[in-house]
Amino acid sequence: MKGLYTILMLMVSNVFMTFAWYGNIKLSEMGVMKDWPLILVILASWGVAFFEYSFMIPANRMGSIVNGGPFTLVQLKVIQEAVSLIIFMIISIKVFKMGEFNWNHLIGFGFLILAVYFIFKK
Repeated sequence: MKGLYTILMLMVSNVFMTFAWYGNIKLSEMGVMKDWPLILVILASWGVAFFEYSFMIPANRMGSIVNGGPFTLVQLKVIQEAVSLIIFMIISIKVFKMGEFNWNHLIGFGFLILAVYFIFKK
């Protein structure tokens, strides 16, 4: 169960990460943050990033083999990167309306799945 909880927490963390990193662009587009000074945009993003870290750090600790979890450090990183790109693609298409899912995205995700496969191969 630690492995499943780790992946679920990484997914939640990456939702917050995507909004911390790119939400200011959408909010500027909507006119909410358009005239904000950069320092306020940074502070708002840090506020969102707090929730990212509130899920990321426990997920990594719980999932780490060092703390009795099922994943090595390298496996945790590859899982996080794969989850990050999947969450980013979903949010960029559904929330940010930044394009569509094309064949090259499918191939790229295929390579990510292969990366995860090879990282977990003994």
